[in-house]
Amino acid sequence: MQNLAQRRASNSPRIHLEPADSAADSAALEASPREKPLVGALVEYLASLGIEEAFGVSGGSIALLYDAVATSPLKLRHFRHETGAAFAATEAYFASGKPTLCFATTGPGLLNTLTGITAAKWEGAKVLLISGHTSSPQRGRWASQETSAYTMPQDALYTAGPIFDFAARLESAAELPEALRRITCGMARPGGFVGHLCLPMAVQSARVTLPSKRPHLRVSAPAAPADEVADCARLLKSGPFAIWAGFGATEAAPLVRELVDRTGAKVFCSPRAKGVIPERHPSYLGVSGLGGHEAVIDYMVQEKPQWVLVLGTRLGEATSFWDRDLLPLQGFLHVDLDPSVPGTAYPDFPTQTIHAEIGRFLTDLLAHFPDRSRPSVSRKVLPFEDAVPLRLAGRSPVRPQMLMMALQRLVVERSDAFVLAECGNSFAWCNHFLRFDEPGRYRVSTLFGSMGHSAAGVVGAALASGRKAFAVVGDGAMLMNSEISSAAQYQAKAVWVVLNDAGYGMCRDGQRMLGLAGSHIDFPQVDFVDWSRAQGADGVRVETEDMLELALEAALKAEGPFVIDVRVDANEASPLLKRFESLIQQGNSKNVAGWER
Repeated sequence: MQNLAQRRASNSPRIHLEPADSAADSAALEASPREKPLVGALVEYLASLGIEEAFGVSGGSIALLYDAVATSPLKLRHFRHETGAAFAATEAYFASGKPTLCFATTGPGLLNTLTGITAAKWEGAKVLLISGHTSSPQRGRWASQETSAYTMPQDALYTAGPIFDFAARLESAAELPEALRRITCGMARPGGFVGHLCLPMAVQSARVTLPSKRPHLRVSAPAAPADEVADCARLLKSGPFAIWAGFGATEAAPLVRELVDRTGAKVFCSPRAKGVIPERHPSYLGVSGLGGHEAVIDYMVQEKPQWVLVLGTRLGEATSFWDRDLLPLQGFLHVDLDPSVPGTAYPDFPTQTIHAEIGRFLTDLLAHFPDRSRPSVSRKVLPFEDAVPLRLAGRSPVRPQMLMMALQRLVVERSDAFVLAECGNSFAWCNHFLRFDEPGRYRVSTLFGSMGHSAAGVVGAALASGRKAFAVVGDGAMLMNSEISSAAQYQAKAVWVVLNDAGYGMCRDGQRMLGLAGSHIDFPQVDFVDWSRAQGADGVRVETEDMLELALEAALKAEGPFVIDVRVDANEASPLLKRFESLIQQGNSKNVAGWER
C-alpha cells in the first residue's frame, strides 16, 4: 500500500514539475480545433493539470460549466450541499494527492462553499473553486441569487487573501490565459493552493483560442544555505534535542525517522502528523495538543532538551496550547515553507527560522550525522496503551475507549482504510488512542475545526481513492453535514462511526468543567441506522461493547456506504483536559482562580 507521500511523489510529474509542452501534449493540442467553447477548453485544461474529481451543486448560473464537466473525463460528483462538496474536495486531495475541482452557483451556492473552502486553505489542500456570477446587465436590479458588488463583499471573494491564494472574476474571455497561467503556477508550487475563478454566464458561453502550449514550469522547493544547515547541526550536537513533527513533514517521513534513528532524539508530533514517525517507535513520546499524551509534557519538564527541531507545524493552539512547559532550554529551530510561521506561537521565545522544504533540509542535515549503529533504546509501553481496560465486555452504553480499541485492531491494523476524525470529542479520542505506523492514513482537521468536515469529507476520500474510508464523528456533526445521500448515489466506500450520546459532547464537557450553563446542548437521540437506510445506505446499531467487532467487520465487508450507530457513554470524560485548561487561562471560566487541574 502506498502512503500519502508515495502517492504524491508518483503523481507529482503530472502536477508539479513535468514540462507541459511535451511532444505528445503539443501534438494533441495542435490536432484539436484551436477555437473552443470557453467552459470546454477550461475543463480540458484542468484535466491536463491532474484534476480528476469535481464536487459541487448545480445551478442556473453555472449550467454551461456543469454540462462541460458532465461530458468531460472528469468524474462529476453532484452533492446535496455546497459545504459538503467543498469538504469532500479537500479530503479527496489528501486521499489521492491530486488537485480537485469544486463548483457552485451564485448567491447562497457560493457562500455555502466558504466554510469548506476556508478549511481547504487552512489544511493545505489543492482545490480550485469555480463559481457563477450575475451578468452585468442584471447587477443591482435584484436578480435572483444576485452576486455582485451590490449584494456581496468583493475583496474577500475575488482577490487573493485569507481565503484564496488566487481569485479572479473574468469579465472577458481574453482574461482566461493569464488566469490559467496563475492557476498552473499555484498548483505546481509546494504546499497547498486554493484558487477561485468566477465566470459570468456571458464569459462561459464565449469561444476562446487556447495557446498551443501550456506554461513550461520547473518549480524548485526552497533549500536552506549550507552554512545555515551546518549551524543547525552544530546546535543540535551541542546537547540533547527533541523533534516536534507536524503535518508539513508528511512527505519527508522516512527522513524524519532516519534522523531519529541516527541521533536517538525523542520525537513527538502534532495531531495531524500521526504516523510521520511510527507510533510504536521506541523514541516516540506521543501526540501534543488536543487529545495528547502526558508523556510529552513529562519529558519536556523533567528532561528539558536544549533545542527542539520543529518540522512543519504552526504550533497553534490545537498542537501546543501555547504551553510554556513545552519550551526547551535554548530555543526552537523551526523549519517551514512559510517563513512567517516560525515564532508566531511563542513570539517571546528564541526561534531560529529555517525557510526550506523539509525533505531537502533533512537530506542536507543528515550529511552532518553520519550513519551509525542505531542507539540502544528500550521498548516502553506507550503512555496510552495501558490506560484502557483490557477486554471488551457486554457493557452498555459503550465506553469510547473500547470503541478505539476495536477500531485499532480491525480497521487500523487489519485494513488499508483511511481514518478521518471529526472535530470535537471524536478527534480527541482518536488522537489519544489510535496508533499509525505510516503517514497519510489518518486525517484530522484541528486547524479550522469545522464540524461536518470529516462527516462529509469521508465521501471525497473514499471516492478519490476507491478505498474504504472511516469517519469517526459525533452525532452533532452527523446532523450538520454528512452527505450520506451523495455516498449512496456514487456507492462510495464510506463508513461513519457515530459517537451517539444525544448531545454536543465536547461542548457539554467544556461547559461543565468551566462552570458555565449547559442548557440546550443535549438533543433528542437520533436513530442513525434508520436515517442512513432512508438515504440509501446500510447500517447497524451498537448498544453493547461485545457488538463492536461484529459491526466493524460488517462495515469492512459492505460494498457501499455504511453507518455504525454507537450508543456511547456520555459520562466518560474525553482526553481534552488541556483544551479546557487553555480556555480557563484565556479567561473563559466563571471561577478561574478556584479551578483545579
